Amino acid sequence: MTITQQELESRLWAAANALRGPVDPADFKTYVFPMLFWKWISDTWVYEHDEAIAQYGDDLDDEIEADFHRFELPEGTLWSEATGKITNLGAEIAKTFQRIEKANPRSLAGVFGDASWGNKERIPESALLGLITAFNQIRLDPSTVSHDLLGAGYEYLLKNFADESGKKAGEFFTPRQVVNLLVGILQPEPGESVYDPTCGSGGMLVATINQFREAGKDHRTLRVYGQEINLTTASIARMNLFLHEIEDFDIKRGDTLRAPAFKDTTGAVRTFDTVIANPPFSLSNWGADRWASDPRAICGVPPAKNGDFAFVQHMVSSMNPGTGRVGVVMPRGVLFRGAAEGRIRQCLLEKDLLEAVIGLPPNLFYSTSIPACLLIFRDQKSAERKDHVLFIDGSARFDKGKNQNVMSERDIKTLVDAYRAGANPDGQGGAVARLVPFEEIEENGFDLNIGRYIKVAAEATADLGTAMVAYADARQHRIATEVAMFERLTAAGIDLSMFEASDE
Repeated sequence: MTITQQELESRLWAAANALRGPVDPADFKTYVFPMLFWKWISDTWVYEHDEAIAQYGDDLDDEIEADFHRFELPEGTLWSEATGKITNLGAEIAKTFQRIEKANPRSLAGVFGDASWGNKERIPESALLGLITAFNQIRLDPSTVSHDLLGAGYEYLLKNFADESGKKAGEFFTPRQVVNLLVGILQPEPGESVYDPTCGSGGMLVATINQFREAGKDHRTLRVYGQEINLTTASIARMNLFLHEIEDFDIKRGDTLRAPAFKDTTGAVRTFDTVIANPPFSLSNWGADRWASDPRAICGVPPAKNGDFAFVQHMVSSMNPGTGRVGVVMPRGVLFRGAAEGRIRQCLLEKDLLEAVIGLPPNLFYSTSIPACLLIFRDQKSAERKDHVLFIDGSARFDKGKNQNVMSERDIKTLVDAYRAGANPDGQGGAVARLVPFEEIEENGFDLNIGRYIKVAAEATADLGTAMVAYADARQHRIATEVAMFERLTAAGIDLSMFEASDE
């Protein structure tokens, strides 16, 4: 008996709500996703076991049955077996997870994360029993829930957990309309590799797979890779990919800037066809002290308090020669901020790697209300785009939401069409595109602020976020002017002690 998406989502959310009260909503994901994943592999194992019996009957032996199972579940680790324990239930669950991981070292090592299941202060046994009772109401085998439905349910939980977590959600969840926009622009092709160096819950990689499926392409030809610094979030990403029936993936845990996990035989960072990411905005303490000698520092060292361009240079260094392209979400400050970042912008432009700058609407993200942008890099630009940068203003393409603004499918299509055409696709307001020659950008001091190249005043976006960007832009230009003035005064031998210090 199959279940509808609405029924599945309702039951999954009821399971999460079993934790409400003793467990902080920001921690729901730490407990719900491992239990969901365990319930799925357990129900699926039982389903596969029944199929094996139906096919072989008394002739069934362990060797034959092993061919029916995707994962090995040692005796006593099935959901029905382990959740029936009466005492120290949390400790029993932790032990069960360890046994399952040990039995599947190549595929499931570390997949359940590091939650303190036996810590009754963190998750009281009553809450754990409530979670189990709620999951007992859901069968998650293939006869009841297809992988498409289960993947959609997983995404539903991610979105709801993000809503519950508020600003903390930015650490693991990127709004799916932004992900779909990036994937639509980069257009991964069959047989290619896709890499996300800050993969969070795996949303970028899953969206790539989903767009392949929707287009009727064979997603099994894609190879997907990701790195994530947070252990719990890396585990959620792996579970996400498994639940979407994705086999060929490799998610590694670690600090991408300090210790990139994907390297070739020479020790250089490995390269990929498509590199896509939403790194943490303006990360401080990112490892600037080592960057000067790092081969990825192709255009210099970003400020120690701001790692945005370190992620950009890592991603550009990870592009395959010829086919490589990069799509990265960035705060708009990277378009115009200070001297060190200005030199990096200039270098990337002189190498003709930056293909497009796309302004996004305000308040799309959980972590900030300030509008962000997409930077698109390409190893080999098309002939008509060489020595040019495409600027697209999508700041008006959104609908007001309760907590965050949202972009509709039509908004996304409009921006993708503008990118592909290199012009405003519908001749109307909302998405305005202009292909700008290198010389004009050079004349503007390699400032990439979209407003310098597209004169659009979208009244709907004149909110706090836009005002803050405008303020930051004006402030940065004032600081740059002051620095230049003080350098000239110093060169002229004038004592600067009579002046107040700049606020840089």
